[in-house]
Amino acid sequence: MKKSIFIEVVKTLLRVVFFIAAVVPLAWIIITSIKTPEEIYTFPLKYWPDIPTFNSYRELFSYSNFGMYFKNSFLVSFFSSIVSLFICMLSGYALSRIDNVKTKSKMLLFLFFTQMVPSFILMVPLYSVFSQFRLTNSLLSLMFIYTTTMIAFGTIMAKSFFDKVPYILEEAAMLDGLNRFAILFRIVVPLTLPGVVAIFSFSFVNIWNELFLAVIFISSESKMTIPVALNSFISKSGVSWDVMSAGLVVALLPTIVIFAFCQKYIIAGLTDGGVKG
Repeated sequence: MKKSIFIEVVKTLLRVVFFIAAVVPLAWIIITSIKTPEEIYTFPLKYWPDIPTFNSYRELFSYSNFGMYFKNSFLVSFFSSIVSLFICMLSGYALSRIDNVKTKSKMLLFLFFTQMVPSFILMVPLYSVFSQFRLTNSLLSLMFIYTTTMIAFGTIMAKSFFDKVPYILEEAAMLDGLNRFAILFRIVVPLTLPGVVAIFSFSFVNIWNELFLAVIFISSESKMTIPVALNSFISKSGVSWDVMSAGLVVALLPTIVIFAFCQKYIIAGLTDGGVKG
């Protein structure tokens, strides 16, 4: 009895620590975004502004074209996630229905291996190829790169979801005259909708927050995504922490919206994908 109580206390303490570690930085960023520059650098530290102000948000959208950066990030993240999701559903379904166990194992091993390769190793050959085709400094180049980088892990996730669909349903659909393509999108995908949403959400959030590739391939201000724009706020003269914090708050909004509306599907999808049927 005492042991079980001790375990519950430890679990509760760990939850509290995790909650504090997750919420406090976010709360501090939000509070900083509504402070004046003087209050940010005062000593002793002010934990709450005397009069909350939204001047940093006005400055963010008035002087830095942040609306354009937001649009660029959304276009790149959304279309890259949609295309990669479509490819992952096709490849994941094909991998799930391969009868040869050795072939399936080798393909899965290859997909896992691609996830172990650091992205910076591919930068020189990728940039060289894109330069020859004059695709650098364009949103199209980012969409292509992000789509390809999301396919491997998305395929692995999709396969784990499709493995749970009984094959007898597909055999019945074949008797009704449906081909493989129709079976996938009319039967298998609707049955694994939480998994599909989880793959899309994973891809969107990772692409939305990606900085390294975007910095390499984007040089003009009109093509900047939000991570690149936030990185450009850091100059030799210092950092405008109020404007930077406002930008971070705005950058968090899409991911918050996705998890708020898709939380049920994401949790169900990740849970289903981790259990073998």
